[in-house]
Amino acid sequence: MRIGELAGLVGISTRAIRHYHRIGLLAEPERRANGYREYSLRDAVELARVRRLTELGLSLDEVGDALADDGGRDLAEILYELDSDLARQEEDIRRRRVRLASLLRQAETGARDFGPAPVSAGLAALFDRLADVAAGKPEPEPAMAAKDREILALLETAPLARDSGWLSQLARALDSDPGAAEQVYAVYARLDGLVGLPVNDARVEETALALAAAVPETIRKAIPFPEGELEDTAGGFAAAFYADFAPAQAAAIRRAIDLMRKS
Repeated sequence: MRIGELAGLVGISTRAIRHYHRIGLLAEPERRANGYREYSLRDAVELARVRRLTELGLSLDEVGDALADDGGRDLAEILYELDSDLARQEEDIRRRRVRLASLLRQAETGARDFGPAPVSAGLAALFDRLADVAAGKPEPEPAMAAKDREILALLETAPLARDSGWLSQLARALDSDPGAAEQVYAVYARLDGLVGLPVNDARVEETALALAAAVPETIRKAIPFPEGELEDTAGGFAAAFYADFAPAQAAAIRRAIDLMRKS
């Protein structure tokens, strides 16, 4: 058989066959006098086996191990390992679909749009709690509330928050205590009120104290605050973070972080 006939018989491309030759996965037959390779039935059988193994999800290296007479692992061992990998992927997909189903229910029922979604179920519940507080107020939601949702959604993706678990603890603590949610909402309003004020205004310190007090002590102890002054990293995250606030707001947040770190 010529390479085109072999490819058509097994159902793969001639390019793939040539690649298998280059990496040593499939032995390259001798060329005939006319320069063409002549493939045998044995070549077709081996190539069909390669295709079946790759369709199972084996890498080409693993297929090579399975086909080699002196391979370090036999086919059964490779297939058991593949089955374990697929089981882990299946569980991961199951968890993702559960989360997706939750988001779809929110969308279908007209749930509130929080901008930074999708977030974890815990953080979404916290956002819902704070939104309930906002819905009971006659005045518009503080601008700081929307900004904080964006910051919390950002922090949730960062290894610092994921590894320590403090953010999920904070979400559970505030979601389980309606009074705590009211306290946080009040701090948002205080921070909004600092816009346009000088950094030495007495309300800056009052707001910092209120912000620190709104975070439960157990959560403050769990937050992995970095050593040193957070504003020292010019051009880093801290600089970008504080630059996103009015000067008096940044001063209050910086002071609150210092208070929580020392508590």
